[in-house]
Parts: sequence; structure tokens; C-alpha cells
Amino acid sequence: MAETKRPQVRETVVGEDSGGQRIDNFLLKTLKGVPKSRIYRLLRKGEVRVNRGRAKPEYRLQTGDIVRIPPVRTRDPAAAVRPGEWILKQVEQSILYEDGGLLVLNKPSGLAVHGGSGLSYGVIEALRALRPDAHFLELAHRLDRDTSGCLVIAKKRSTLRAFHELLRNGGVDKRYLTLVQGRWRGGKVEAPLRKNVLSSGERLVKVHTAGKYALSLFSPVTLYDGASLMEVKLITGRTHQIRVHARHSGHPIAGDDKYGDPEFNRWMAGFGLKRLFLHAGLLHFTLDTTVHVEAPLEEGLKKVLTQIIHRKDEKDAKP
Repeated sequence: MAETKRPQVRETVVGEDSGGQRIDNFLLKTLKGVPKSRIYRLLRKGEVRVNRGRAKPEYRLQTGDIVRIPPVRTRDPAAAVRPGEWILKQVEQSILYEDGGLLVLNKPSGLAVHGGSGLSYGVIEALRALRPDAHFLELAHRLDRDTSGCLVIAKKRSTLRAFHELLRNGGVDKRYLTLVQGRWRGGKVEAPLRKNVLSSGERLVKVHTAGKYALSLFSPVTLYDGASLMEVKLITGRTHQIRVHARHSGHPIAGDDKYGDPEFNRWMAGFGLKRLFLHAGLLHFTLDTTVHVEAPLEEGLKKVLTQIIHRKDEKDAKP
């Protein structure tokens, strides 16, 4: 891996777009390729200074702050892995809405929102490759790698802060479509969730009394024989919330290899399902303007639903 030569101490003045950002996140972005552990060690030892003083990792930068960055070898940007052209084209064609402060895209299933944990790139890296002159592009929230649908990318620090404020105060209406096991009339699922990280780095979430409060509202869209298409409104946004709440209710999601039912998954595979059937179908919120975006289901999921109906029609037609 290529490295820069003889890094020097440098000072940078915090611009408006970085105001309000935590110093640790600022350094992770500025010192690309430097491990998190190294970033926190630099802060702990006082090698990073803000306005000539020490700064804790949680310190939020103010516009005009002067940050002293010590000499640290970073990855040569030219050596960074560039997403393939077909990924770039897929991401570019997935943009559903864009204004001066943000964009919303219909994230494909199987594509992570960002690189890491063995992945060289994700949606955010693809967007930055597509728009090398963009001053600011940051994830405003997250979706699981296998979940498709509406994903917000902020183009301004001020928009990112405002969107996060909306999320904290319930100002973002997020609706998902999911296919679950059994015929389910739905309802309110209120169960605390606790996240554990295994030694492999894999995240595993369980319903636990010591977990964080979580609330999901499940409503039936179509009831099939042995399965139900549900709309889910998230009131909170915990890791794997819909998947764990569905399983907790006895109706695991189709194609879920982590929290699902293996027998149900095999049955769904017979209808052509090759992925997790979870799709962020709608986003509605108001910042400077009201944004309402709906992401259509991909053709593969539509075909699965058609096959389920077709199989039932064939069964009913038999004498």
C-alpha cells in the first residue's frame, strides 16, 4: 500500500461544513486509512490540538477552530480501491431525489452503505467517486447491507445536523415493506433491543430487558397462504430493529439468514427469493422543503410476490 512521504505537522481551520462535527470523526475523515485506535491514541496523548489545547474525542468542532494535526502517515488516495464502473452506474441510476442539501437514492440490496469490515467500498465511496469535486457527502442514516430502499446522503454539514435533529425528535416518517412468515394481522411491537458484537465482529441483536427502547408498527398489506406482506413504520431506529421485532413476534422475515427461519427461507427460495425481503419504501420529512420519496420494489421482489399468487391460483384450480 502506497504511503505519503515525510508527513509534516499541519494546521487546518475548521470550515462551516465541519462545524458541529466530533473531533474524532473529523480526524477519521481527514486522516484516511489511519486506524481508529491510532486516532484515539493521538487524542489521548494530546498530539492533536484544538486552539492549542487538548481535545477529547467527543469535542464538537466550531467554525473557525484551528486544529493541529501531527505528522501521521496516511494512505495514498491514488491507491484507494475505486468501485467498479457497473457499481458506479448502478448507484448513479438509483438517485430518486436531489436538492441543494441532500439526495435520496434507492440503495440496491447487497451493497453496503460504506466500506469497512472487509469491504473496500460502499454507497458513500461510490458517490464520492462519481462526484470527486463534491465538497461534502456524508451518510445521514444507515441501512443494512441486504436491505434496499431509501437512503439519505447529506451534501452539507448543516443539512446533516438538521436531519439528525429530525430523527431524534420523530420528524422523519420511514416506512418499510417486508414479507414475513405466516398470516399476521400485525400491530405494535414494543420490545427493548440489546446489541452484541461477536468476536468475529458480527453484530447480533436480541430482545433483552437491559436493551434500548424500540417500537415498530406492523400493518398488513396483503395476506398470502403462509406469508404476509407488511408495511412497517419505525418509531425508533435501532440496529436490525425490524428483523428482530418480526422474529420476536413469531413472524421472521423471508430470506433473513441471521434472524429468520431456515425452513421458511427454503420455501421462499422456491418462489425465486434470493435476498432479504426488506425494503425501505418511503421517506417523508420537512427541512427547508417537504421531501416525500417512494422507492419502488425491485423487479426480483415483485416476481416473488407474483409467484406466490400464481402458485395459489394453480392450487385452487386443481380438482
